[in-house]
Amino acid sequence: MEHTAQRRPAISRWDPMLPVQLSEAPDLVTASTMLASRDIPVFPCVAGGKQPLTRHGFHDASADLATVHEWWSRWPDANIGMPTGIASGVDVVDIDVHAGGNGFDSFERARGEGLAEGWAWLVRTPSGGVHASYLRDTSADAAATSLTEQRSWQAPSRHIDFRGDGGYVVVPPSRTTAGADEAGRYRLLAVSQHPISPVDAAALRAFLEPPRADLPSPAAAQLLTRPDRLAAQVERLQQGERNRGLFWAACRMVEDGHAFDATADALGPAGRTIGLEDREILATIRSAYRSTSPRPTSATRTSRLSEVVAL
Repeated sequence: MEHTAQRRPAISRWDPMLPVQLSEAPDLVTASTMLASRDIPVFPCVAGGKQPLTRHGFHDASADLATVHEWWSRWPDANIGMPTGIASGVDVVDIDVHAGGNGFDSFERARGEGLAEGWAWLVRTPSGGVHASYLRDTSADAAATSLTEQRSWQAPSRHIDFRGDGGYVVVPPSRTTAGADEAGRYRLLAVSQHPISPVDAAALRAFLEPPRADLPSPAAAQLLTRPDRLAAQVERLQQGERNRGLFWAACRMVEDGHAFDATADALGPAGRTIGLEDREILATIRSAYRSTSPRPTSATRTSRLSEVVAL
């Protein structure tokens, strides 16, 4: 698993022109070498598809130029897979398009809440969806925050997937054999002209998929915002809803004006009771404080994503 080695911060590997250069690369061999030379690990996928050609898939990803050259000498038409998260310094919000719907409206609502606005570049996928890419903060200053590790997840009802640690994406100039795009291309749509920032995956997921319906409704929550009542609610959470439920409770305390330390003191023991580690508890509470704080509206905000895709 070569890609787990210590790497340069994402911001120093991904300059604004690199996505453009990738999209304009004459062939997949050149593009794969371009990424590896910037210390960005890659691995080969089947020509016209997304299935890895190496035995261990994205775990085999490498930035070693000799290894990458050997792979694309053997498979010159192989698509380029890139692990997401800490390995490459890039998190991706995957806005899907299916027969049953698409994730554009959900993504726009998340942008309106300040949860997905800081993308660095956008790639149109062959299905007609979009990969919104965010540079991961891998600096030492981020070591104590939830953004040091963000696992991949899916929100099927919202038609949005998050590709972070433990995931991968196929990147331009790769192609697939089927899709809304007749050429089957992964095509660069835009490079950000607004300030970029990491995406908080926990806050985004909690927004897209609120805790289970047996948690209080907003109206009922007004009666249950005492810290001890919120802690009791957290203690009733089951496997699979613990982080989102803790996030929900922390948001209620933020809205009531409680300081971070008070929230951690009130909800921390409840989180430990249901099996969360202190690191997870503090990271989730930090996410609540970030997502519920007032956020300035960017004067340079881009148009709706669905409109950009149509261009």
